[in-house]
Amino acid sequence: MAGENERVCVTGAGGFAASWIVKLLLSNNYIVHGTIRQPGDSKYDHLDKLEKASENLKLFKADLLDYESLCLAISGCTGVFHVASPVPFPTTITDPEVQLLEPAVKGTLNVLKACLEAKVKRVVVVSSIAAVVMNPNWPKDQVKDESCWSDPEYVRSTKTWYYLSKTQAEAAALEFGRSNGLEVVTVCPSLILGPLLQSTMNTSSWLLPMCFKDGFEKISFKYWTLVDARDLAEALLLVYKKSEAGERYICTAHAIGLEEVVDKYLKISHPNYNYSQKLTHTEEEEEKLSSEKLERLGWSYRPLGETLIDSIESYRKIGVLD
Repeated sequence: MAGENERVCVTGAGGFAASWIVKLLLSNNYIVHGTIRQPGDSKYDHLDKLEKASENLKLFKADLLDYESLCLAISGCTGVFHVASPVPFPTTITDPEVQLLEPAVKGTLNVLKACLEAKVKRVVVVSSIAAVVMNPNWPKDQVKDESCWSDPEYVRSTKTWYYLSKTQAEAAALEFGRSNGLEVVTVCPSLILGPLLQSTMNTSSWLLPMCFKDGFEKISFKYWTLVDARDLAEALLLVYKKSEAGERYICTAHAIGLEEVVDKYLKISHPNYNYSQKLTHTEEEEEKLSSEKLERLGWSYRPLGETLIDSIESYRKIGVLD
């Protein structure tokens, strides 16, 4: 059976996307070490309820900046899925170096050094399209693929610190793998939506509730490139098993304007909401990205309507949407 008794570690196991990879790994008979920051906190209760968690999931208190804690969690594992990364709301960033850049870059290198010490065979690092899209020199009408990288100096000049943290961390991870003979594969997901396994919200999950609560016209970006967290989990396991070392994969499923999201999906599922008519996006907002490389490996994704409906239903269940 797939993954029978193979031991792997997932960093940031209690997070939105990481919880789905933990669930998928357990269902594929992997033994999973999950790192969390505050053992005993009720926000991790959902992990204990996952199928096969009682026998095959072990949680470790760890922090990305605490190397020894990572070594304990990774010891005995043949594979690692490095998902943990700080994603604060932009308005809460007062010191980007401390809040974002150091945890992302140093934290990633700490994970990789611990992997090297534990003789881990392969590491899958979850990056972001934030490390892909901010490149002013890329030809305007050319679809962005894995050869496109965000330009660190340009990103720094725009003060989009999350984008800088993901760009620097991913570049450092691939370089570390090359220099030290460690198999590192990176995956760059777009905006991650989908139902929640946990009872708390993460940054990307607030997008739809904020649309309904504050008004869709208040959302600053009206063109979305997105992927379902469940499909991302499948992509991570796929590249873990099938990719060549040192590869990079964009993981995105749908690119759609907000007006189309409303007209094609939300007006049908939620017809009584008073939607604004001012939802058109500009051509500059459109992001042309390709997941063709990942699809050639065998990846597929679910319809957008399923992601939206399941997401909204899960927000209702935890009380953030009436």
